[in-house]
Amino acid sequence: MNATPDSANHLCAVERLLDTARLDHADTQVHTQPFAFLIAHDQLPGSVRDELAADFPRYPSAGFFPHEERDCGPSINRLIDELAAPSFADAIGTRLGISDLGGYPNLVTICRALNKRHGTIHTDSKSKVVTALVYLNESWPDISEGCLRFLNRIDDIDDVVVPEIRPIYGNLVAFKRADNSFHGHLPHEGERRVIQIAWLTSEDDKLRKTQRGKFSRVFKKLFGVLDRKLGAGRNRNAAHRD
Repeated sequence: MNATPDSANHLCAVERLLDTARLDHADTQVHTQPFAFLIAHDQLPGSVRDELAADFPRYPSAGFFPHEERDCGPSINRLIDELAAPSFADAIGTRLGISDLGGYPNLVTICRALNKRHGTIHTDSKSKVVTALVYLNESWPDISEGCLRFLNRIDDIDDVVVPEIRPIYGNLVAFKRADNSFHGHLPHEGERRVIQIAWLTSEDDKLRKTQRGKFSRVFKKLFGVLDRKLGAGRNRNAAHRD
């Protein structure tokens, strides 16, 4: 039976933004050393680029803030629902060697822009099991600043495990937190759209991180200029443990 315009629109409306089958693209990289991580490209349909761009939250400050539905348009909220779904978590976990990742509590944070304080080398805190990032920038200049790097050591931003990952639309990375899961990027100031989801060890950790993120949002709204100045001259190899 031929699809009517209404049924065609319905099919378009229910198309999944994240399809676990895309994780098996030929160019997806899955590594186990020096820690478990994956890099996948073209994970979002091109047909929703404009919609996701229009629905992205307009935070006045730089940094990552806990997801709140009221900040986002419907397509971003839908993307986050799919990102947080147990089935998608389990697909990520399977590729990283973690069973039942979807059974862990998760926390979604969103970043629209960074200042140069962000991106120092770190491992993530022990309260995180896995972190995944979905990038939503339509383009990226031909620079290394702001491009994610997985690293062999905590004191050298140039000792990369694989080539740096540009934060362009549809790129997705995920990694298992470990004592040596070093990552970071060169200092960048300006827009850098990304949605992050972290699967956590406990609900208490989720509550604590959510409260801290909300406080940070208020602080940066009031003292954003100070926050920007603090990072203006940071060393390219600056690091912290978690």
